[in-house]
Amino acid sequence: MSLSDQFFWVIFPYLMLTIFVVGHIYRYNTDQFGWSAKSSEFLEKRFLRWGSLLFHWGIIFVFFGHVGGVLIPKGFYEQIGITEEMYHFGAVWFGGAAGIMVVIGGFLLTIRRVTVKRIYKNSSKSDFIALIMLGVVVLLGFTNTIGYTATGGTFDYRENIGPWFRGVLTFRPLPELMITAPIGFKLHILAALVLFAMWPFTRLVHVWSIPLTYLNRKYVVFRKMNPRKALKRTQKSEEKL
Repeated sequence: MSLSDQFFWVIFPYLMLTIFVVGHIYRYNTDQFGWSAKSSEFLEKRFLRWGSLLFHWGIIFVFFGHVGGVLIPKGFYEQIGITEEMYHFGAVWFGGAAGIMVVIGGFLLTIRRVTVKRIYKNSSKSDFIALIMLGVVVLLGFTNTIGYTATGGTFDYRENIGPWFRGVLTFRPLPELMITAPIGFKLHILAALVLFAMWPFTRLVHVWSIPLTYLNRKYVVFRKMNPRKALKRTQKSEEKL
């Protein structure tokens, strides 16, 4: 095993994941007011409506697809009766559909951020860097699914990438498993690790701000008011001051 394999599949993952964890702790302790998605709905809605809907639902399905394919061992599916053909069918068709949603949604959101002047002027450099890196990760993953797996590729990531990643998480890395992986899968993993390292320093942190308090929050009551009466009340208040 070469030194480059040791670096890319042992040292590099731990370095990126350490930045991911420590970076979130640092960001939370120093910039809680900036811990948001910085909503821009009031600036533009047409692209946002479909772009956000497709992207976010697609990325949720993609996330659970990765959990099922990488974190859950292959033997578990065999025990519950899911054959190789059944899993392959789901991975290609359902995973491909989710990937298409993410690609289309991401494209619409990118066009929105670049072409709408008000959005562009209110965007930071980190917004564009995160958007580009996220696009690279998504396109590499989508290419692996459609361009390799769906066209008859024989590489089974559940026998190589899955055990390797679980080994990294349990501090028992097996870098030799990654040597035979196709270059497209390797690039996808390395790009994802870089994205993890960038995550705490971009608006991507809003992923962890799940608004669960909205489920039991009391209703906000709005009352209509006659414009003339409102104007008179304002004038009276100003006269008193």
